[in-house]
Amino acid sequence: MKKTNRPLVVAALFIATFMSAVEGTIVSTAMPTIVASLDGLSIMNWVFSIYLLTGAVMTPIYGKLADTKGRKPIFMLGIALFVVGSSLCALAQNMHFLIVARLIQGLGAGAILPISMTIIADLYPIEKRANIMGLNNAAWGIAGIIAPLIGGVLVEKLSWHWVFLINVPVGIVVLLMIYFGLHEKRAHIQQTKALDIKGTVLLMAFLLTFLYAFQTLGDHGTLSSSLVGAIVLSIVFLIFFIKVEQKAQDPVIPLWLFKSPLFIVINLLTFLISGLLTGLEVYTPMWLQLLNGTSASLSGMALASMSIVWIIGSVVAGKWLGKIRVNYILLIGVIALLIGSLIFANFAIFTPYWFFVAVGVIFGFGFGLSITTTTIEVQDIAGPETMGVATSTNTLFRTIGQSVLVAIYGTVMNINVAKEMMAHPTVSEAMLNQFMNVQTADQVNTSMLSTLRTIVYAGLHNIYLTGSIVIFIGLLLVLWLQRRLQKAQKMNEE
Repeated sequence: MKKTNRPLVVAALFIATFMSAVEGTIVSTAMPTIVASLDGLSIMNWVFSIYLLTGAVMTPIYGKLADTKGRKPIFMLGIALFVVGSSLCALAQNMHFLIVARLIQGLGAGAILPISMTIIADLYPIEKRANIMGLNNAAWGIAGIIAPLIGGVLVEKLSWHWVFLINVPVGIVVLLMIYFGLHEKRAHIQQTKALDIKGTVLLMAFLLTFLYAFQTLGDHGTLSSSLVGAIVLSIVFLIFFIKVEQKAQDPVIPLWLFKSPLFIVINLLTFLISGLLTGLEVYTPMWLQLLNGTSASLSGMALASMSIVWIIGSVVAGKWLGKIRVNYILLIGVIALLIGSLIFANFAIFTPYWFFVAVGVIFGFGFGLSITTTTIEVQDIAGPETMGVATSTNTLFRTIGQSVLVAIYGTVMNINVAKEMMAHPTVSEAMLNQFMNVQTADQVNTSMLSTLRTIVYAGLHNIYLTGSIVIFIGLLLVLWLQRRLQKAQKMNEE
C-alpha cells in the first residue's frame, strides 16, 4: 500500500479549512452588491442562514460516514459539493437560485472541519497533533481578519461572482492533493451495518428545527409563536431520536459516548467557548468602528494577535497533554478566557486600540489551550472506531454554540439599546440605524455622536458582560469535572 504524503495532505487540509472559513464571512462584504444585482432584500438573510443550517445538519452524518466508508472519500465528497455549490452561486441570476446554491455549498462545508480534524488525528500522535490542529484552528481567525479585504478587492476589481468562483480552482487543487496524497489504512474503515436511516432523519429534523428557532430569535430578537413552536418541535424530535438510537444496531451517534462525564463536559465547554469566540469576532470590529471611529480594515486586524497566540496555546496544550491532567489544562485555558472577557466587559466607551490587541493575546492563549484540548480529548475518549463521529459531534456543539449565542447576543443588544434610547427621546431609530451603517455614519449630525455612542455602548458592553457569564459557566463545569475526577481517584486508591 502507498504511503500517505503527510505534508501534502496537511497543506490540503489547511487550504480547505481556510477556504471554508473565508466563505463564512466573505459573503457579508459582497452582500450589498449582490442585493443590488439580484434584488431580494427581504430574503437576504437566508443566503447566510441556509449555509450554516445545512453545514450543521450534515456534520454528524459526515462523521459517521467517515468512520464507516473512510475519511478520504467522504472528505472529497464534501469538497466536491462545496465546489459545485460555489459554481452555482457564481452563476446565480436571482436570489432564490443563490439560496439553493448556498444550500449545496453548505452541504459540502459540513464535511471540511470535522473530517480535517479526524484525518489529522489519524496522521499524528497527540503532541504533534496539537501543533497541527492549532495551525488549522488559527486559519479560522486569520480568515475572519482578511476575508473582508479579499471580498472588497474581488467585488471592486472584478465582480461579486468571483467571491464564489474563486473557490472552484482552489477546491479542485485540494481534491487532487487529497486524491494523490492520502492513502488510508483499512483499520480506519469499519465494515458497516445497515445505515441508521431513522436516526439520521430524526437528527436532521432536530437540528433544523432547533437551529431555525435560534436563527429566528437572532433575526427578530423577540419571542414569537413560530420560535416557541420550533423549540417545542425540536424537543419532540430529540426525544424520538434518543429512543431510536437506543435500539439502533449501528447508531448515527453512539449514545454510549455520553455516558462519559468527560465527554459531556468537553462538548458543553466547546459550546460555550465557541459562543464566546463568535461574540468577539462579530462585535469587536463593530465596537472599534462605531465607538472609536477605527477604519473597517484596521478594526478587523484588532484580533490578529488572538489568532497568532492561538497557535502558541495549541503547542503548549500538545506539550502538556499526557503530562498534566486534562481538567487542569482546561482550567488554565478557561481562566484565561474569563480574565479576557472581564477586561472587555469593563472597557470604557473609548478604549485605546492597543488594549484590544493586548487582550487578544490573553484570549488567543485561552482558545489555543481549550479548543485544542477539547478536540483531542474527545478523539481519545472515542477511540479510532468512532473518532469521526466523536470529532463531528464536537464540531456540531461548536456550531450550535455559535448559532445559539449569536442569537442571545443579538437579543441582549436589542434590549439594552431600546432601554437606553428611552433615556434619550431625541434619538430616533432611523438616526441610530444611520449611525450604525458604516456607509452613512459620516452623515450623522456631530452634535448627536456622543449620545449615539452612549446608546450603542449600552448594547455592546452588555454583550461582553454576557460573554463573561457564559465563560464563567464554563469555569463551573471544569471545577465540577475536577471534583468528580478527584472523587474517582480516591475511590480507586481505596
